[in-house]
Formats: sequence, structure tokens, C-alpha cells
Amino acid sequence: MWKFIVKRLIAMVPVLLGVTLIIYLIMNMAPGDPAKVILGEQATPEQIAALREEMHLNDPVLIQYARYILNLLRGDMGTSYNSGLNCATEIFARFPNTLRLTVTAVSLSIILALPIGILAAVHQNSVFDGVSMFVALLGLSMPVFWLGMLLILLFSLRLGWLPSSGSEGFKSLVLPGVTLGFQHMAAIARVTRSSMLEVIRADYIRTARAKGVSENKVITKHALKNALIPTVTVIGIQFGGMLGGSVMTESVFAWPGIGRLMVQSINKRDIPMVLGCVIMFSVSFSIVNLIVDILYGFIDPRIKSQYK
Repeated sequence: MWKFIVKRLIAMVPVLLGVTLIIYLIMNMAPGDPAKVILGEQATPEQIAALREEMHLNDPVLIQYARYILNLLRGDMGTSYNSGLNCATEIFARFPNTLRLTVTAVSLSIILALPIGILAAVHQNSVFDGVSMFVALLGLSMPVFWLGMLLILLFSLRLGWLPSSGSEGFKSLVLPGVTLGFQHMAAIARVTRSSMLEVIRADYIRTARAKGVSENKVITKHALKNALIPTVTVIGIQFGGMLGGSVMTESVFAWPGIGRLMVQSINKRDIPMVLGCVIMFSVSFSIVNLIVDILYGFIDPRIKSQYK
């Protein structure tokens, strides 16, 4: 197991290098001058040229990238062009907000999606199955920003029950949590249903029923555990995707997380901050995938034997 974990951690290195290189090149090709962003619109050409030279912005792009990576290896993510603060300080200050939003969304998704998927499989072709899968398809098709704006119009502007922005208290977490979690809930429910349908048709399930095992025990003890691997995979991918995909939700609800920080940094061409946010998202996604792979071994002992 430890060898497997070390191998996965080492494999993260080229992934991070590739992601940061692509983002660095894209940000450098984007219009705008970081020196002008820092100094403001009133800066003279001489001041801008002097700052560009001081920040080594006149060097070739690959030289700038290599310098950034060397500083990153020393634990320095750089200084924000916009705020002048250390990028790591700002990112780690906002990461708990993004994590809180993501955990809320994932929890809502799991609590609602698992029972829906299981019941839809057990009562296949029933009214409940049809309605639940229609809602799941609707959730998969609905853009996150559109759902967020609809919820704001209904629950904030019309009914006045919940705040439309900010992160003050539990109420502020409800709308963005539901918005972020609804689409992922639909995906988890559909995968759970498909996996359960495949398992409950297996020979050992028919054998258990023939032995007189109660239906509840057949579903919960025999079928569910064996149907969980695809579901756990989707939950892990969704959780990692939510961390990075919270950008749109945080922007709609003015949630002070990393996603909103990244959008603001892109608009202001704050390259060090954008790279820091991308690195945080990439590392988080890789760690979540590693945890999912480890969970496979606890769910299915046959998979644990493959960790060499």
C-alpha cells in the first residue's frame, strides 16, 4: 500500500508541471501587461519599462517559467501583482471556504443520490424510477450558473428566505451548496442505479433470495457493497471536480473561495495568483483520486491485493 501511495505521489509531479506550464503560456499570451496592472493606468512608459526589467518580464517565457518552478520548489508561490501579498497566504486563507462549500455540496449529493439510485434500481420501471431519472437528466443538463441565478431569484429576491451572496453563517451556504451539488447529485444517482441494476441480477443475489434472506438484507448487505465501487469512483471524481468547478458557483454567489479568487486574478492578469490557484486545485484533485483508490481496497479486498 505504501509503495502504491508513493508511486502515485511521484506521478503527481509531471502532472503539476504540465498543468502549470500550459497555464503559464496561456496567461503570457493573453493581452495586457502585468507591470501596467501593478502600477495603474497613470504610470508612464518609463516606469512600466523599469518595472518590467525589475520583475524579469522581458526574459523569454520559458526562462520565466523555470524561475517560477525553482521558487516554487523552495516553497515560494510568488507575490500577487494585484495585492502585493504572498500568493500562498491568500490562497490558504480562502481554501477553507472552498472546502466548506465543496464538502456541503458533496454531502447533499450523497445523502440524496444514494437512496434515490438504490430505490430506482429496486423499483425499476416504476413511476419513482421514471421521475427520479428524469430529474437526474435535468440536473445533468442544467448549467450551474443558470440554476444559481434561478435560486437567487426565488429564495432571495422573491421569498427573502436566504442571502444571495457572502459567507455569513449557515444560511449563506445553502444556495451555493445546493447549486454546486445538484448536478453532481444527478450523476451519482444515475451511476448508483446502473450499478445496482447490474448487481441485483447476479447469480449470488438470486441465491441469497432463494435461501430466504430478507430483501432488505439482500440489498444492503449483499448488493450495495458490491455496487459501491463505480459509485465511489464517481463521488471521488465529483469531489475533485467540485473543488475546481466551484469557480462558477463562487462567482455567482460572491463566495470568498479560491474559485472566485482565480476569476478575479485572471481578469487582472495576476499570473502568480492564477498559477497558485491552479496548483492548489490540481494537488487537491490528485489527493482525492489517491484516497478513492485506497478506498477501493477496503470495499473490495481483491483490489487491495493489486497494490504493489
